[in-house]
Amino acid sequence: MFLLQAFFYLIGGLLTYFSNFHIMDTIDLIVTDEGVVCLSSHQVFEQIKKWEEKQLSYEANDFEMIYANWLQDAFQQVSPGFKAGFFSRLDDWLFHTHAFLQGTNFQMEARERILSTGRIFNEDIEEIKDMKKLNVDQLTYIADQQTARSRLYSFAQGGLTGTGGLFLLGLDFPLMVGMNLRAIQLVGLTYGHEMNHPSEMMISLKVFHAATLPARLQGAAWEKLINDVRNHTSSYIYEGGDELTGVQWMEQPLKQAYKTLFILMFRKKLIQGIPLVSVAIGAQSNYNLTKKISQFATKFYQYRHLIEQEGM
Repeated sequence: MFLLQAFFYLIGGLLTYFSNFHIMDTIDLIVTDEGVVCLSSHQVFEQIKKWEEKQLSYEANDFEMIYANWLQDAFQQVSPGFKAGFFSRLDDWLFHTHAFLQGTNFQMEARERILSTGRIFNEDIEEIKDMKKLNVDQLTYIADQQTARSRLYSFAQGGLTGTGGLFLLGLDFPLMVGMNLRAIQLVGLTYGHEMNHPSEMMISLKVFHAATLPARLQGAAWEKLINDVRNHTSSYIYEGGDELTGVQWMEQPLKQAYKTLFILMFRKKLIQGIPLVSVAIGAQSNYNLTKKISQFATKFYQYRHLIEQEGM
């Protein structure tokens, strides 16, 4: 855990310059004769519904289905007791990682940055729950700042992993889990949800789970998340199931393993003394994963804000 926190500080210092650049992926703009204006809540809602339809209509290709069936068959050979214990310990590790991240100084500093940015739009903001006073466009702007920084962290971490060092390769998966959990936490905080509340912690972990599922399963996971939010009645008790990982979720960790194999294959292909091919593989793979997860998280918390605060 200390290594995870140390990594954030190291890469944070290296990327301070880049944090001034803001990449807006989840909010669109309209150009009028009067300049640039943000989309209305209704238009943001319509965009989310179109994205939702795309997720629900996704059809897996033959290769994806063959791979999924092979994975299912492979886990069928494992004894039920061992399989249940394995996924239970994996869930526990995700819970502990989530809780650890909440207590780091790095996360506390990010929390203060979110509040400071929120006060630009509303000077009455004093704590995280006050962020709900902002409209969805303002919140998306702040969330985009956080996710842009998270993507840069992943890009840098992937590049370092791509150098092929066994130590960095071994840390790649836990670091990626930590960074992406943190990215979801920051989006949730931006939209005014305290991540240290038990129910909010569970919801953010469910978002992580859904965002890392294969594309063919994300639509159903999204619908379940939205139904859970609509039926959510307590800030402290999560009324749904607490299981996270499973056989289908294992496709993402296996993709990380394949990435590691490619890095090992190309790490000796040096260009001016640098394994550029393996560095590019690591950086691009990690960047794309964080971009996918942060986009899913932003869409979810946008939708949740529109449901809870604007009655859509």
